Amino acid sequence: MRFARLDQWLAWLEGLHPREIDLGLERVALVAERMGLLPVGVTVITVGGTNGKGSTIAMLDAILRASGRRTGCYTSPHLHRFNERICIAGRNADDDAIMAAFDAVDGARGETSLSYFEFGTLAALWLFARERADVWLLEVGLGGRLDAVNIVDADIAVLTSIGIDHTDWLGETREEIALEKVAIARPGRPLVCGDPEPPRTLLDHVVEQGIDLKQARRDYDWERLGDRWRWRLGDAEVKGLPLPALAGEHQLQNAATALTALALLPESLRPRREAIAEGLRHVGLPGRFERIDAGFEAVLDVTHNPHGMARLVASLQVERPAGKTVILFGVMADKDVPALIRLLAPVCDRWIAVAPGVGRALPVAALAEMVRKEAVGAEVDVAASVAEGVVLARSTLGPDDRLVVTGSFYTVAEARALLI
Repeated sequence: MRFARLDQWLAWLEGLHPREIDLGLERVALVAERMGLLPVGVTVITVGGTNGKGSTIAMLDAILRASGRRTGCYTSPHLHRFNERICIAGRNADDDAIMAAFDAVDGARGETSLSYFEFGTLAALWLFARERADVWLLEVGLGGRLDAVNIVDADIAVLTSIGIDHTDWLGETREEIALEKVAIARPGRPLVCGDPEPPRTLLDHVVEQGIDLKQARRDYDWERLGDRWRWRLGDAEVKGLPLPALAGEHQLQNAATALTALALLPESLRPRREAIAEGLRHVGLPGRFERIDAGFEAVLDVTHNPHGMARLVASLQVERPAGKTVILFGVMADKDVPALIRLLAPVCDRWIAVAPGVGRALPVAALAEMVRKEAVGAEVDVAASVAEGVVLARSTLGPDDRLVVTGSFYTVAEARALLI
């Protein structure tokens, strides 16, 4: 084995390939074939979309496990440890298992160069096969058409939403982005689209390719009824379901999308109502409208694009604190930062501008200047790091106040480690 510790493997992987993001399937598919990973031979649900992928996979996983299935979940990015990306039967893969998978990939690739994400994807597939997971849940990392997980033919494809993000890679319009994302669907197989108003390009594509589209608010529906809700797909309906344990008003849409995907599984794999209810009650996912008692309420949300931020703001507006709301905000430089600020401004009483410790982060001085420009008259504090921002929040917030940490996975990860 090349290295004895997982951190050594990961450090090596970060510099192995000349480009951090290198979209394309030829190299990763070649290595997958050498490893005997294709075709998969088990049921696969691949989940793409702009926002809601992680939450939808978490609900799929929780419900399937409640019905006795052995799941393999591959998600990205992680908050604290790489191990979070590869989960089998509800447990993160341990260091030894991941290193064994990395060694298998390394041995099969020969002279083929793989990116960090491609290496991790092949490791996950290898572990799922070795551990005999009977349903694989794969999250698209970026786009869909050229993302590494798309080497696997999904039995059911899911698109949670279609918004504007990663424009350098996917296109500048929803129409262009939709074509990249819908490519995870296969002719003759189902596609569940959680976006009730998908672009025309997506609708045209599914007709041309003979894809069985199930569209939100057209083919399936949901309704909240107090502390319960109902879901419907055609003649099938489930009433009196518990609300998902994941907080946020938008999670019902994700839950309905997950239930629709599950209803399209082979009959032997479809969960019963009891398993659906149990999975919804117990599902958890750090960093998605995660609420923590830190002496004040802290809400952690990894959203980093306007579509997701609008959903976060809608959830924040449902229940306002008796005191003030402070936003601890740190973003990557390539995001639509002015739009994010404008969305957050109506629910923000004070800002703490920070820069997480990664090279792509927007410098804190530039971020503070943007906040002052887009949220005229706003009170803005500047902290040199996320850690200093958390210290500042602790020194000024009381039990009636609320801290919202958002803007980036990196910002939430650093703050969460200090707040939990």
